[in-house]
Amino acid sequence: MKAVVQDRYGSPDVLEFRDVEPPSASGNEVLVRVHAAALNAYDWHVMRGDPYLARLTGIGAAAPRRKIRGRDFAGRVEAVGRDVRRFRPGDEVYGDLGAADGAFAEYVCVSEDLVEAKPANLTFEQAAAVPLAGHTALKGLRDIGKLQPGQHVLINGASGGVGTFAVQIAKSMGATVTGVCRTRNVELVASLGADHVIDYTTDDFTRNGTRYDLVFDLVGNHSLTGLRRALTPGGTIVLSGGGVFSGGSLVGPMWLMIRAKLLAPFVRDRLLVLTTTLDREILAALRHLAESGGFTPVIDRTYTLDEVPDAVRYIETEHARAKVVITV
Repeated sequence: MKAVVQDRYGSPDVLEFRDVEPPSASGNEVLVRVHAAALNAYDWHVMRGDPYLARLTGIGAAAPRRKIRGRDFAGRVEAVGRDVRRFRPGDEVYGDLGAADGAFAEYVCVSEDLVEAKPANLTFEQAAAVPLAGHTALKGLRDIGKLQPGQHVLINGASGGVGTFAVQIAKSMGATVTGVCRTRNVELVASLGADHVIDYTTDDFTRNGTRYDLVFDLVGNHSLTGLRRALTPGGTIVLSGGGVFSGGSLVGPMWLMIRAKLLAPFVRDRLLVLTTTLDREILAALRHLAESGGFTPVIDRTYTLDEVPDAVRYIETEHARAKVVITV
């Protein structure tokens, strides 16, 4: 099969489009013919081994352990292992491979516990855009941030991959939503349902005097002091920043999260760091949300499988609007 393979850390030039042995399903595994995959900041972080500290936490010290990039996918079940009960060949599914990676390929093999039926009202391209970004948005708002109806939430990075889901999900939860983005994305964020939109090129939300019950930071471009200025007393900050590539770093956006964990026990505000673990319940919840009109994925650009290096180059250096998707 064709796949995008990486043998060493580096720029998008290390990604090679070539033939590899196809996987096969056994036990509780599902073999999926991939129709679409989606990019995340995670992909270029692993591609470059950046921040460097991440190389010591499981992705590989000298070279990536997993050779095929890509987490999010959508496609049709091709075959199932003998222990699979939830799916059969022909089913339309979507999922997140997590640290196993491998979605930038014609086929993926994954445990049935990490796969869910594709939302019926979404195309394969739209469905592929959902898993990691939608998971991050839903978990950050619902499970970590404990967002309640009527609360005021600010989403920093509202026009990005996670942000476009977060704005819509927060509105579906009954919150008053303020989105922060650059000038060219103000109209997009407003169209997603945001009650207020702040253009960060002309207004600094950490200094304008407005206070929020929850600040969901997806960028990591403000200090903790600044973020706390934007909180109501005892409010909540949820940190989950991907960033853009700026030449390599030791800890990257992890530094802000480390500081938050160190400071949290000593302040009234809730300073929380979002970590995502693979969860079929979240995939099912996202399917129900999509099918009930809770959100519609927004796709910035699409690329073909052999154009993955160009797609990664785009998301790691530019302020991509919403999601970038690979058609297979």
